[in-house]
Amino acid sequence: MEKVMALPPLLSIGELSRRTGLSVSAIRFYEAQGLVRAVRSGGNQRRFARADIRRLSFAQIAQTLGLSIAEIAAELASLPLGRAPTRQDWQAISRRIRGRLQQRIAMLERTRDKLDGCIGCGCLSLDRCALYNPGDRAGRAGAGPRFLLGDRPPMKGRATTPH
Repeated sequence: MEKVMALPPLLSIGELSRRTGLSVSAIRFYEAQGLVRAVRSGGNQRRFARADIRRLSFAQIAQTLGLSIAEIAAELASLPLGRAPTRQDWQAISRRIRGRLQQRIAMLERTRDKLDGCIGCGCLSLDRCALYNPGDRAGRAGAGPRFLLGDRPPMKGRATTPH
């Protein structure tokens, strides 16, 4: 006699919302971005695997750490669908994002250390900027906070830290 394995129960979008603390609209957004995949019930309602609780929780934490939706989607694409990720799965993600987090930490430390001084925006609006940025050399390097962003091009139309 063949042993039949029962499928884990699926969660409604409302149940997933309660378990993750995300709004239903946020879950739909993440679904549209490919971070989770719903199956449809006979009544055409979304149903999610229990493993999606972890996937969405990771997405929330990763966004807090500064990862973009595209970066989060790429990391989640490495995880198996339909089952909870293993410790090894999470450790692999941790190894991949550790370098990016270290870069962000270094930038935050540079920002903290230079916040009272010149950030290299080329504004020359402070008396001290003439000391840090003589002749507006930062302005010749391009728009934005050159001393903190280094050679990174400025992000057009975004008010957030570049990812």
